[in-house]
Amino acid sequence: MTRLVLPIVAGLVLGGIVHLVAVLILPYYAEQDAYARLSAIGSVNAVAQMDDPSAFGAVLPDTDPAFISAVCLYDLSDGPLKVRVPTSADYTSVSFYTRFGLAFYAINDRSAGRRVIELDLMNPTQKAAMPENADVTAADRLVVESPSDEGIVLIRALVRERSAREAVRAHMSAASCGPAS
Repeated sequence: MTRLVLPIVAGLVLGGIVHLVAVLILPYYAEQDAYARLSAIGSVNAVAQMDDPSAFGAVLPDTDPAFISAVCLYDLSDGPLKVRVPTSADYTSVSFYTRFGLAFYAINDRSAGRRVIELDLMNPTQKAAMPENADVTAADRLVVESPSDEGIVLIRALVRERSAREAVRAHMSAASCGPAS
């Protein structure tokens, strides 16, 4: 009996380690990850609105039908980006993800306190090269530092009533994601 305990425990520990490594490495080898799915609907450094989820599926799984969603796939290798999102009357959020789906920043209209959420997105090298300006305070200029050069900006606006869906979609079409000047 005691002869079997050690191999069983060793097998369970080894199986747990293999399982954990496989789960952690899977996003880097998946072919149809979120970035690949979203690249089919939009181009890099431009905002593209996502279709509403239907019974036949959605671009991203578990998409909430109460929201209008738009996406900007970004590439910071050519320089920083300026992201501008007009807020809706109900709720608007902007979330930032790396190429492999790691969330690193999110902001909504309540915390921004403005009619337009406007921020600069840059990698650590670009942020370090940014000149220090005494006239511009942190409240005036929101800078988001991306841990990678490629990633996803997900923009979502709540639609409280079904009749307002097209008005919110038209309002969201004013969102932009382009090179910072």
